[in-house]
Amino acid sequence: MQKQSRCRASAVDPPAVRAQLNAILDSAGTPVRLAEEHAHLFASLPVYIPEQTVAQMTEAVGALTKVVGTPVYVAATFGWTPAIASHDPGSPGGVLGFDFHLGPHGPRLIEINTNPGGLLLNAMLGHAQRLCIPALSVPAIEDNAAESAVDALINEWRQQTGLNPDHLVAIVDEAPEQQYLFAEFVLFKQRLESRGFRTAICDPSELQYADGALLHNGHRVGFVFNRLTDFSLQAPSLQSLRQSYLDGTVALSPHPRAHALWADKRNLTLLCKPEFLDQTGLPRDVLKLLHEIVPPTELLTPANRERLWATRRQWFFKPASGFGSRASYRGDKITHKTWEQMSTQPYVAQAIVPPSQRHTAPDAPALKVDVRCYAYLGKVLLIAARLYQGQTTNFRTPGGGFAPVLTLVQR
Repeated sequence: MQKQSRCRASAVDPPAVRAQLNAILDSAGTPVRLAEEHAHLFASLPVYIPEQTVAQMTEAVGALTKVVGTPVYVAATFGWTPAIASHDPGSPGGVLGFDFHLGPHGPRLIEINTNPGGLLLNAMLGHAQRLCIPALSVPAIEDNAAESAVDALINEWRQQTGLNPDHLVAIVDEAPEQQYLFAEFVLFKQRLESRGFRTAICDPSELQYADGALLHNGHRVGFVFNRLTDFSLQAPSLQSLRQSYLDGTVALSPHPRAHALWADKRNLTLLCKPEFLDQTGLPRDVLKLLHEIVPPTELLTPANRERLWATRRQWFFKPASGFGSRASYRGDKITHKTWEQMSTQPYVAQAIVPPSQRHTAPDAPALKVDVRCYAYLGKVLLIAARLYQGQTTNFRTPGGGFAPVLTLVQR
C-alpha cells in the first residue's frame, strides 16, 4: 500500500476536467463558472486501493443496510430524532455516502451522509482519467454510475407518489448558484431532461404550496431532489416544501426519515455496540463485520464529559446532526472555550482512525485520504477518494480534491 501511495503512473488533468465542466455550464445557459475557488476541486493523481479493501467496504455497506432495516434499530434511533422523521414517505431516501478511513487493519467507517455530493463529478473524473497501466481500472462497481444515480432518483419518485412526466423535477438548495458543487446540479438536470423530465434548479423560496400542489413558477412539482442541509425542514423558507411533503403531494429525496436513520451521528453509538447489534437478530458474520468496521463512538454526556476531556487526544468530536465537517474537532485541537461551547448541542466522540496518505510529489507533503462509497439500496455504485490536508476534508489543498480510485483487476 505504501509503494502504491507514491505511484504516479496514471493521472488526470484537473484544468481539462474543469474546462469540460465550464463548457457544460455554458451549454446550460447559466452564468456560473468554475473559478479560482475550484482550483482544487480535482486531484491530479488517483488513489490505489487493494481489491480486498474494496470488497470489505462493499460488504460493510450491505451489512449496514441490513441493520438499518431492522425494527430494533429504527426504534432505537427514534429516541433522538425529530418528529418529522416518523413520517414514512415510502422510499429508502436516495443515494448514500459511506465515508471510510483506510488503516493498517482495513477500512473503518467514519460517517454516513444522505446527500453526498460529488457522484456525477467523480463519474466524469473517472471517464477523463488517462490510464497507462492496463492492469489497473477504476472500481466503479457499475459501468455507468451516473445513470444509476438518476435511476435512484426516479425510483424514489415512483415509490413515494408514482411518476408523472407532466410534473416538474426541482433540484432545491439555498442560493443554488452560490453552492460549491453547483456544476453537479447542472449535470443532474441534464441527465434528468435526457430522460424526458422537465427540471429546474431553484431556491426553496421559489416554491409555493397552493390548492394541494407544490408549484415553481406556476408549474406543478412532482419530485424534489433535496440538496438542503436543513434536514428536518425547519426553516420558515421551507414550510411550503415541508407541508407538501407531509401531505404526500410531492416526492422528496433525500427525506428527513432517511437522514434520521442514516446520517445522525448518534446512530454510530448503536452501530459500534455488540450488545445492541445482538438484539437485531442478524447473522453472526454481519455483526462481526460491523464490529470490525465501526470505530468506538460515544454520545457526549455529563456523565462521561470529564473522562472524554481527559482522553480527548484519542477522540474526534462531531455534532450529532452536523454535515461537511462543520464544528467537528480533533480532541488534541480543542480549546477550553470550544469544549464549553460544545455542551450546548449534542456531540459524539468517535475513536480517531488516522487516514491513509497519498504522496503526490517527491518533495511535497503527503495528503490525507478519505474514501467514499456512493450506494443505493445497499449496492455500491461508485468509489471515489478525497485528498486533503488539515483536520477535515476540504477543497483548499494544492494537489488535493476528488480523486479516482484504482485497484488491480481480478484475473
